[in-house]
Amino acid sequence: MRAVAYKTPQPIANETALIDVDLPVPTPGERDLLVEVRAVSVNPVDTKVRAGVQPEPEQLKVLGWDAAGVVKAVGPKVTLFKPGDEVFYAGAIDRPGTNAELHLVDERIVGRKPQSLDFAAASALPLTAITAWETIFDRLRVNDPVPGAANAVLIIGGAGGVGSIAIQLLRALTNVTVIATASRAETREWALKLGAHHVLDHSRPLAAEIEQLALGAPAFVFSTTNTDKHVDEIAKLIAPQGRFALIDDLAVLDVTPFKRKSVSIHWEMMFARPLFGTPDMIEQHNLLNRVAELVDGGKIRTTLTETLGPIDAATLRKAHQMIETGRTRGKLVLAGF
Repeated sequence: MRAVAYKTPQPIANETALIDVDLPVPTPGERDLLVEVRAVSVNPVDTKVRAGVQPEPEQLKVLGWDAAGVVKAVGPKVTLFKPGDEVFYAGAIDRPGTNAELHLVDERIVGRKPQSLDFAAASALPLTAITAWETIFDRLRVNDPVPGAANAVLIIGGAGGVGSIAIQLLRALTNVTVIATASRAETREWALKLGAHHVLDHSRPLAAEIEQLALGAPAFVFSTTNTDKHVDEIAKLIAPQGRFALIDDLAVLDVTPFKRKSVSIHWEMMFARPLFGTPDMIEQHNLLNRVAELVDGGKIRTTLTETLGPIDAATLRKAHQMIETGRTRGKLVLAGF
């Protein structure tokens, strides 16, 4: 089968940073689906792994943690899907990725594809939807108010992939006031179209920006990017006993400024459930099905902003270069081999 892989970490400008390869067709394990991949989207995790993770000696590493496709075969203990089902999912970080014609994935982290979306539009959703859902409802618990705080959530990086779906989930499923941040006219407009009540400029001091809204100190802060640049401002603006969640990688996070306010800090990694085989990993299946219902019901929409071309090394190199600028809006998708 055709796939895109790499042999050694290197800058994406190098032609060998990602290469087209031919690999054997994998065999499903007990609870695996063998999926014919029709479309994939590209996430910051793809670029981070490619740039920093060395494959085993003489081995190729296939990236990709978002896909939509059709089930071709199932393992002997599969109960949730059958061949011919259309699905979407984000996969697991400790297994080969989705940048391949055929891909294995545990059924417990797979959802049915929204019927109203094509494969490209569906593939933009899983990783960011899981990340946003788990952060909002499992970590921040936004439906559990913080006494004395403004019933509001500040989303830093509201126009990115995760922020784009987080805004929509909050508007569709909660009564929380949604404050997003964006620093450019086009990203500000994008966040507003997705439903943000307010959009602040994260190139300015955020505590002062929040104060100008006259809403009070927000109960919740969800930082999706550049947390190290904003952590001091977050400590100033968040309400006492508030909840702060982040998803990006920091070399150091000094939690001391949050102590006096008794702020709880939550680090979300959507791969944790499949990586550790947690007893509740099927919750990712359940939430993806709920996302599909929301899409088909017109409550939320795909965050796809651009379909670049086929799933091959040249197109994926272009996508990685775009992601590494840190200035993309929504999600980049590749469709077809």
